[in-house]
Amino acid sequence: MIFLFLFLNFQQLKACHVLIGLYVLSEDELNAMLPEGLPTGMLGEFKDSMRYALLVRQSFLDIRDNFRRIVDPSLQSTNGPKIRKQIVLDGPLCCGKSITLAMLVHWAREEGWLVLYVPRGREWTHGGYFYKNPQTGLWDTPLQAENVLKDFIKYNESHLRELPCQILDPIPLGEGAGVGLLKGVDSKEISEGSTLFDLVQMGINQMHASVGVVVRLRKELSLVKDIPVLIAIDQYNNWFTFSEYEEPVTIRSTRPVHARELAMVNAFRSMMHNDMMVGAFSHSTAVGKLRKDLPHVPVDARINLPRYSPDEAATVCHYYLRQRLVSREVFSEENWKKVYYLANGNGAEMRMLVPLMH
Repeated sequence: MIFLFLFLNFQQLKACHVLIGLYVLSEDELNAMLPEGLPTGMLGEFKDSMRYALLVRQSFLDIRDNFRRIVDPSLQSTNGPKIRKQIVLDGPLCCGKSITLAMLVHWAREEGWLVLYVPRGREWTHGGYFYKNPQTGLWDTPLQAENVLKDFIKYNESHLRELPCQILDPIPLGEGAGVGLLKGVDSKEISEGSTLFDLVQMGINQMHASVGVVVRLRKELSLVKDIPVLIAIDQYNNWFTFSEYEEPVTIRSTRPVHARELAMVNAFRSMMHNDMMVGAFSHSTAVGKLRKDLPHVPVDARINLPRYSPDEAATVCHYYLRQRLVSREVFSEENWKKVYYLANGNGAEMRMLVPLMH
């Protein structure tokens, strides 16, 4: 069996239609395109293989092509696969859900899309300060809101400066982290002619407005028509269970606050709309198994990503051989197949087992 490695840059990846090789990146490019942060699995792959390269899987190409057909209807065909604007990536542990989502975000940004990428959705439901907003009845998390806005502006600033605010209603103010409410002020005006950049800057500079700005931003993203918009949420399953927060009920008892009661999660969780949105489950966050029919998610949105196929396993094992994770003296077809079946196609476990061949 002969393996030919095709190391692709992103321009070449755009034209890919089949599983043909490995997608090569640079550290500077990754930091520029995904400044919000990288998935843990991707960082582990780069560290262990000693190269910034990822396997181009057919499952990723299928999802990428799905969104290409949405933006360019001329690519659609009557006999083609069903188009999905909302997708939930599910599958077993370490099957590549987070990496697939990050690669999709990278591709979309290369195409010039406006992408809101949340690589750590669990942080929306854990840590920081939380306050119940009397105006909405939902719980505000101002520190998380500020961080989301700072992340959003890192890559998207040029787009945001060109997109006008289409909703000019005042932004409701909540409590600031550790400083309470502003006295005598319950909203902040949006001036006519403001852009989405101005809106995001308001939430960054004025902590009392940060949650209100995030909620408003979700509405504004639905109204953007000049460029394609994608919302990409990793650890999406954390938004369908209880948060870390608790509300006092009596002197001696509290009740857990569900994620849907958090203002930011409440604004972004639903997929019952016409916007392009992808949520990836993360089983490493130990949320537990969720029911198949999730609230406010289309019944056909879930896609189960498989673990490595034998062909994919052969490709990555020979790549690890090339990267000298294992010596040629002990590497054989029989041995890499043992690794594949022992790990049951789990990419992270295969990467750990390959150097142990003997």
